[in-house]
Amino acid sequence: MRKILIWTFIVILSLYLGVILFLYKNQRNMQYETNGEVISLEKAQIEGAQIISIPVEETAPSLVVRGWYVEPKEEKPIIIYFNGNQGSFSEQYERLKKMVKSGFGLLAFDYRGYPMSLGKVNEENILNDSLAVFDWAAAKQKPIILYGRSLGSAPATYVASKREAQALILETPFLSAADVAQQRYPFIPAGAMLKDKYLSREWIKEVEEPLFIGHGTNDKIIPVEQAKKLFALAKNGQKLWIMEGGTHGNLWSKGMWEQVEIFLDSMQN
Repeated sequence: MRKILIWTFIVILSLYLGVILFLYKNQRNMQYETNGEVISLEKAQIEGAQIISIPVEETAPSLVVRGWYVEPKEEKPIIIYFNGNQGSFSEQYERLKKMVKSGFGLLAFDYRGYPMSLGKVNEENILNDSLAVFDWAAAKQKPIILYGRSLGSAPATYVASKREAQALILETPFLSAADVAQQRYPFIPAGAMLKDKYLSREWIKEVEEPLFIGHGTNDKIIPVEQAKKLFALAKNGQKLWIMEGGTHGNLWSKGMWEQVEIFLDSMQN
């Protein structure tokens, strides 16, 4: 019996360590879903949109991220849209079109490694890409709104901690990717193993911009408690909009954009 227990323990331990090794080696493939369709501007039909290429490395001018840009109307700001971890930003063209119809300028882009932009996807590159995009937009001498969704909430928060924008809008944000991973895989040290941690809970402490957060009570991907805690850490949290029954993917259809417009309008008054 003792030998059986010992061998059972060895088998279970071996399987456990095997799972940890598999997750560690494949973590970026699991963290980023980079495949997806690139929607054409002809299909998107966003008025005034043009394809742009933005250099992201000073030492390699040919290394660029690609996206769409629309000039703002009148005195409206430019919204920089930071997409989530799935596919190309262009697949979100319906929501982007709504922003433009409201008169806002738009700069949306694919991080390196995503469908419209060549390169390797990792946290360092995504953060560098995001700063380069902000600096490109800032050269237009227009006010800037940072809008980050899901994974994109992290680079949006990081940019807000390093640059000056008019406001920071976060849709279904998290404290850190490490916190999300640990909650998703509580039986392994997932947070410690994660290479790309996206520490929004640290960056938010340096954000001076007025903050709007939207989240849903039925979000199974990122628990609403993370959004509440992130908001509590902010220096200038202005609006925490929690949609009862809202999920990770339906906040837009539940009125997220209308709430954001009310928030932005209140800043002008």
